[in-house]
Amino acid sequence: MDNITLRQLRYFDAVARLGHFGHAADACAITQPALSMQIKELEATVGAPLFERTTRNIRLTTFGEEYVKRVRDILRAVDELGDFARTAATGIAGPLRIGVIPTVAPYLLPSLMRQIDTVFPSLTVHIRETITPRLIEELTAGRIDTAIVALPVSETQFEEVPLFTEDFVLVRPENDANKPVPSAEILREMRLLLLEEGHCFRDQALSFCSMPSVRPREVMDGSSLSTLVQMVGAGMGVTLIPEMAVPVETRSASVAVSHFPDPQPRRTIGMIWRKTSPLSDHLRQISDVVRSCRQDQ
Repeated sequence: MDNITLRQLRYFDAVARLGHFGHAADACAITQPALSMQIKELEATVGAPLFERTTRNIRLTTFGEEYVKRVRDILRAVDELGDFARTAATGIAGPLRIGVIPTVAPYLLPSLMRQIDTVFPSLTVHIRETITPRLIEELTAGRIDTAIVALPVSETQFEEVPLFTEDFVLVRPENDANKPVPSAEILREMRLLLLEEGHCFRDQALSFCSMPSVRPREVMDGSSLSTLVQMVGAGMGVTLIPEMAVPVETRSASVAVSHFPDPQPRRTIGMIWRKTSPLSDHLRQISDVVRSCRQDQ
């Protein structure tokens, strides 16, 4: 096993993650033949095939599925070792990879990036916007350093730091502005437009309406809050959006925005990171910047 290199492990992880040698080669900035050769050498060293190769796709072997778990532990530890050395030498500087859910990113990031640039000028921030399950997967694997998500995520390996709480508001056609705000029971009977599956905001809205499962005719799925609001403006139904999205999403739509009576539906947004991360102290400082940024909006 002395011949195994970190480069081979990173190539193997990329192929396992992307399920395609060509895509993995592009991600690793290497030619596909060179990457394939490194994988073959790794398989020869460990003495077992890591992938099942067919004409259409590749998949991990049973051994490969177990092997990749250990490989990712190693790569994460190596990355954390590099983070530790960097923070010890320079403090808050260099690259920082932040994941953000789509129902937060467009409304928080513009002001947050300006604030981070002012407070931490030596920090280079890389943003990853995607849904919570993918952020959790990438944070666990060490591909991002922290994530801004709706809490709780209830993963024991993560530190959770609440940042702020915000209400959900009702968005309905402009002609309905003077109508009473529907209760959750009435809302269940209306044509409710929601984000597609995978978004935690969808699950939170359904929970408020006590709709753990819904029939397709009752709910139309959208890919973004902007799409949902524009659909409401066209008279296709009603939707719920987080309060931070109101100024951006409703400025060009013929809609009315209303608050629900207490107890209002709401969510808590927070930052999470691995408890083992050597960046923990610095990430707490970053969380203070995010919190103050939201308060200034």
